[in-house]
Amino acid sequence: MQTKSHTATAKSRKKESGFSKIKPKASVPLEQTEPLVEDEPKLEEKSEHNSSNSAGDSPQLLPAEIKLVCTQDNLANHLELVSKAVPAKPTHPVLGNVLLVACKKTQRVQLSVFDMSLAIQTSFDAKVISPGDMTIPVGLLSDIVGKFSPGDITLVSREALSREGEDSEDSGNSATPEAVNNSPVATLIAACGRYQVRGLSSEEFPAIPEVKTAQTICIPAETLKEGLKGSLFATATDEGKHILTGVYFKICQDSLEFAATDGHRLVVLNTSIQGFSKKKQAEIAQPIELTVPAKSLAELERILSSRTSADPVELSYSTESALIEFRWGAQRLVTRCLEGAYPAYPDLLQQDFQHQVTLEKAPFIKAIERIAVLADKKEKTLSIRINSEAQQVSLSLFREFGNGLEQMAAHVNSDGNLSISFNIKYLLEGAKAIASSQLQMHLTQRDGPAILVPAGNRSKPNILMDAKYLLMPIFKE
Repeated sequence: MQTKSHTATAKSRKKESGFSKIKPKASVPLEQTEPLVEDEPKLEEKSEHNSSNSAGDSPQLLPAEIKLVCTQDNLANHLELVSKAVPAKPTHPVLGNVLLVACKKTQRVQLSVFDMSLAIQTSFDAKVISPGDMTIPVGLLSDIVGKFSPGDITLVSREALSREGEDSEDSGNSATPEAVNNSPVATLIAACGRYQVRGLSSEEFPAIPEVKTAQTICIPAETLKEGLKGSLFATATDEGKHILTGVYFKICQDSLEFAATDGHRLVVLNTSIQGFSKKKQAEIAQPIELTVPAKSLAELERILSSRTSADPVELSYSTESALIEFRWGAQRLVTRCLEGAYPAYPDLLQQDFQHQVTLEKAPFIKAIERIAVLADKKEKTLSIRINSEAQQVSLSLFREFGNGLEQMAAHVNSDGNLSISFNIKYLLEGAKAIASSQLQMHLTQRDGPAILVPAGNRSKPNILMDAKYLLMPIFKE
């Protein structure tokens, strides 16, 4: 059976404004985001242009007879980088695959995953003997490569699966009946042995959109990582809350603000980014406001946490298409922003906080963790009593089968005593998110909000980040 021309494959990838005119036969919802592409994949559909499915110096798609040699470490690490973004149950087979593109000119291999809402691309050096492209099940490929011993791996494409024990050079003559089709087969050859994995034609892989804009901002990678770490935990997991399932970004001339809330607590982080580079500054004179899906940002934080490079992250966005792209080194992540207005939270932070309590953070967290063993889904209310005369804070939790009481010294700046109750999980997460040796609690009254802010020595003094964690109390008449 003849296979389809891969020249036509390459031509079918060029889409106007970076968008593919195809999408899988079933929708792929993700955290209430809209898919990045708009229509269904039609294998017979062709375009008159060449591919633009690459990032920066990424290679164009080439004929599919692939042969390359790379190190096990390189391939395993880059598969690990992209594989966690693949949905557990993809609604179209190709969405569970990684698109592998080998370019002989650049001697690099590019890996891409795309679930129609979130795309991740990476590339690495390899010895590309014969260029080409194909898609391979990313989970299976990652598992196999991860089990190989360190050393070189040769990857070649085959037209059919070969039977066990037969020479791979003769595999085309030993195809099983079900193998006689257009599906490519990746053959992995290492010192320990040879493995074959059936893939899918790269024609079926939807084109990843390019964020075409001159509005690009460079953000220190460490600042972005800490901002995500300090805000993602407070986003909503209930898809019905839509806009609250993302992190709100507000980018001003010299500052970047992160905000996240699930309706019960609120995190606001503000950091200086003076000196970051901007293009066409006049176009971004007004604050940029975006709400980015938490799932996409969790992948971004995971990848940034594994980096050793201090190079900044380039943030590009398109207000027309509501797309945002993060690019660093040879990697990029593209996702669609959430639609809708984010709640107006600044007024909640501007209240008359009459009580101020300063605590050592580590002992406070340990006390909460000890008393939390009494809590469960039925009872999770932690009572706090602030004693200004004794300069002491008491934590208590009472159950039918037992109770707990913790007392610790504190600096209390208040005219009187105060008793207030919180969800113990929310209080513990907020305390852990405060990146300093001490924390301060600012309180109004027993039925009013409390705010946790850093005090004492900062965990990372090189990052000037103003953090505020607002927590609503559990109030019973």
